[in-house]
Amino acid sequence: MADTQEQLLANFDKALLRFSTFRDNHRVVVSPETVTKLLSFLKQSCDFDLLIDITAVDYLHYPKAEHRFGLIYNLICTDREERLFVKTWLDEPDLTIPSAVPLWTGANWMEREVFDMFGIVFEDHPDLRRILLPDAFSAYPLRKDYPLRGRGERHNFQRITRAES
Repeated sequence: MADTQEQLLANFDKALLRFSTFRDNHRVVVSPETVTKLLSFLKQSCDFDLLIDITAVDYLHYPKAEHRFGLIYNLICTDREERLFVKTWLDEPDLTIPSAVPLWTGANWMEREVFDMFGIVFEDHPDLRRILLPDAFSAYPLRKDYPLRGRGERHNFQRITRAES
């Protein structure tokens, strides 16, 4: 991991990067404006050839949280068996970030899931639409301000029985 960190520090403004390690998980936090450039550099120059996951965290009402959403990319360099988490922050009203699909095709469904559950929009995504919920669903259920029992929208959707599926 030290080599990757040195390469990042040599190619990016030190003020834009924050590194940390917890239980052998290495993380770098970067601004949303820099994340695409950083991800591209990690793939092309540091050989992070595998995107394992993209997920988000809603920090609403979290003590001392400075931002609403954290967007996390989980990358692996399969040659070195090295894992790196890249995190960036997003705040309402602008929950838009460039898509990682041009770098890793597998980002397609991962970004759709984050869009579906959190409402984060991935700019230039080839097919950004709901993947888990019906198109008519208008909320984002993994946001902290979404009620645990829903907003009464269940009655609006057709119920599928076992015989139909």
